[in-house]
Amino acid sequence: MIDEKPRESCGLFGIHNHQDAARLSYFGLYALQHRGQESAGIAVVRDRSIFSHKGMGLVSDVFKNTHFEELQGTTAIGHVRYSTTGSSILSNAQPFVVHHRHRSYAVAHNGNLVNAHSLKRELEESGSIFQTTMDSEAFLHFLVSNMKYGFEQALIYTVSRLKGAFSFVVATSRGELVGIKDPNGFRPLCLGKLNGSYVLASESCALDLVQAEFIRELEPGEIVIIDDNGIKSLKTHTPKTRHFCIFEFIYFARPDSNISGMNVYQVRKAHGRRLAQEAPVDADLVMPFPDSGTYAALGYSEESGIPFEMGMIRNHYVGRTFIQPTQSMRDFGVRVKLNPVKELLKGKDIIIIEDSIIRGTTVRTRVRALREIGVKRIHLRVSGPPHRFPCHYGIDFSTKGELIAARMSVEQLGNYLGLDSLAYLSLPGLLASTGVEQPEYHFCKACFDGCYPVDFDGALSKNCLAML
Repeated sequence: MIDEKPRESCGLFGIHNHQDAARLSYFGLYALQHRGQESAGIAVVRDRSIFSHKGMGLVSDVFKNTHFEELQGTTAIGHVRYSTTGSSILSNAQPFVVHHRHRSYAVAHNGNLVNAHSLKRELEESGSIFQTTMDSEAFLHFLVSNMKYGFEQALIYTVSRLKGAFSFVVATSRGELVGIKDPNGFRPLCLGKLNGSYVLASESCALDLVQAEFIRELEPGEIVIIDDNGIKSLKTHTPKTRHFCIFEFIYFARPDSNISGMNVYQVRKAHGRRLAQEAPVDADLVMPFPDSGTYAALGYSEESGIPFEMGMIRNHYVGRTFIQPTQSMRDFGVRVKLNPVKELLKGKDIIIIEDSIIRGTTVRTRVRALREIGVKRIHLRVSGPPHRFPCHYGIDFSTKGELIAARMSVEQLGNYLGLDSLAYLSLPGLLASTGVEQPEYHFCKACFDGCYPVDFDGALSKNCLAML
């Protein structure tokens, strides 16, 4: 495995009332490619029908000019996927389209439903037939089965049955565009406007690319329905506190996106400044492992006064089709992606800034490569707390055994990685440096403290009960 960075499930885009809806969705997905690289798809509404194209690979691999001749329509939704629930196969690529009583619905989902198995069992016992292994399909089955109550009530009832982290964009064959955010607000989803067209996107960077004006983020538990009459907002029951995934600020979101009124680039620099205050050390230079630690490294350098350098150069042309090295070349897959600048680093004391250590194997190989070129001392600083608990809400470390910090103390881990010192940003420091008011009531931080805001297995953390 070349890259052991944590990966999140998906990126969403939707647009209503635009003559070039499919092409704008393509560019929106291009801006969201960092959120998923396994598959991509676009569905459009035309003549009260839904047409779609999807495939495995990157957005630029899946779509060619000829596809847009077939994807004519003024309402469209798009999806890029990294699978956390369901296999990485074409049948699980989204948007997912169903037909029910002369109407069609397309859905794209970001997140993870922790009660998907019980929902699927209930639906199958009542006669539903599933075409995929995705948890997202359960949403559509509940939606169409409750249409007898009307579209709005069907949406509200369906959302009330779902547990976990989810943002949805939905297109109907009548031309409606729907955005849904879960009651805890785990996953991002924002609303924008492009002239007379409304746009939904996982991140504001997608709005920027299509030149849409950012209006606001959807509230936790909010459902927005966009049609030719405008936009309507529905609210579902929500907890007293929000539980937005704090890892969006640390790693997932693009640095040019804005979340909760804060710019991600500036927040990551603030993490680095706080890290320099909490874990100072003398060295000749500060450097990141590109690209994840770059912005925190800039903040650490500014606060400490130690020069910032790009001590490792990234090869940007290592794509998904990179041929995996043999066992005898087991380090080659890591070295081909990042190469140290020997003349800059030899004989130096250096501080490396990373945003996370999940399994540790890649970091260990990179540290060994730095030792081999003659780096004198290596200090690693991590711009977040240790990951000691698995995520059940859509990040791909779902078991505690995958997390090296859950098995080792900080001192033991530093020795294992071959470091002269290792330090993490504290959880209070991380929360404070987000710049969000009362951050302890704003974020899900279960991967750091084990406090799970949504019960996933009948074992809800007692520490969270008072906050629900």
